[in-house]
Amino acid sequence: MPMKPKKPCKHPGCPLLTDHSYCEFHAKLYADERAGARERGYDSRWRKARKQFLNAYPICKHCEKKGKIAPATVVDHITPHRGDQRLFWDESNWQPLCKKCHDRKTRTEDQHPVYTF
Repeated sequence: MPMKPKKPCKHPGCPLLTDHSYCEFHAKLYADERAGARERGYDSRWRKARKQFLNAYPICKHCEKKGKIAPATVVDHITPHRGDQRLFWDESNWQPLCKKCHDRKTRTEDQHPVYTF
């Protein structure tokens, strides 16, 4: 049976071809790219807190500012916690958003990260 053709490594500027997403040299860089949701703190305790928060704040904050009404389905961390459990559980750092607004906000932050020292 013929094999699929190799494809370029996804690492920017790498000219090597591979059967996987990354060549053998760059696979190590991306192996532990992101921990699973449970490892990042999104467990049953989070689901319970999220449900209570959305019951208390059912309207998307960003849509509300624009004069629209949309149901909030996501509890967003205003300042990304990046593993900091104190910031993760700080309710003053939470805001209710609809999925569309949350995805837009997260995409913008990921494309243009702000680093503080």
